[in-house]
Amino acid sequence: LRKCLGCNESKPKKELIRIVKNKENEVSVDLTGKVNGRGAYVCNDVSCLEKSRTNKKLNRALEIEIPDQIYEELMKEINNAK
Repeated sequence: LRKCLGCNESKPKKELIRIVKNKENEVSVDLTGKVNGRGAYVCNDVSCLEKSRTNKKLNRALEIEIPDQIYEELMKEINNAK
């Protein structure tokens, strides 16, 4: 189980989207769940993504400023899954 940064609920890893920061401080969306680095999880839900963005929870979890393109990529993944 992993905890969503938006709703704070623990869910199976497969139900969440992983955002990862690698050693070079590059942030990316990890759909496989296997990329090396520090990971944070968000539900496959727009409201959870918006909560984590407005409260800067993703920034704090990964200890880096998250670029807007990552949020856009996450939004595309959430919309494609529905």
